[in-house]
Amino acid sequence: MSFLNYLSEIKTFIFDVDGVFTNGELLVQEDGRLLRSMNVKDGFAFKLALEKGYEIFIITGGRSEGVWRRFEGLGLPAGNYFAGQHDKLSCMRELIEAERINLDHCLYMGDDLPDYAPMRLVALACCPADAVPEIQAVSQYVSPKKGGLGAVRDVIERVLKVQDQWPQEKITEL
Repeated sequence: MSFLNYLSEIKTFIFDVDGVFTNGELLVQEDGRLLRSMNVKDGFAFKLALEKGYEIFIITGGRSEGVWRRFEGLGLPAGNYFAGQHDKLSCMRELIEAERINLDHCLYMGDDLPDYAPMRLVALACCPADAVPEIQAVSQYVSPKKGGLGAVRDVIERVLKVQDQWPQEKITEL
């Protein structure tokens, strides 16, 4: 099946956070709190996909109240956010069973070795341009965008465009 055919079948997105929604860097404050940076264009596409009825789940090894608040602000239901998941495969299997996810209609985007096993389960495994080589090797699509710099927007936009769900408003020059 071609990449475009996979895109036309996607109904569910599953994302890692660090290295996908972020550039993978952490700023450590003096009090030990960690700061991450996320791309607003990724957020726009994420929110649009939710509004269009796509299911989105987050499986992350990290635990951050700020990250959860960002996703909550974009409209992600609390039950779709799985933090502190160091065994992502077990989490994914439980999620598949609980939500009756059809893996033939599922896209997973990850960037590092903890994402390897779950990525092998889905119809369309994707990664940012700066993912580790093992993840790039298992991905059917490697975004030209790096993590935290539009990779999420790239995959969501591609899926929504193929399925005629992306806004096609006329732009006129001023």
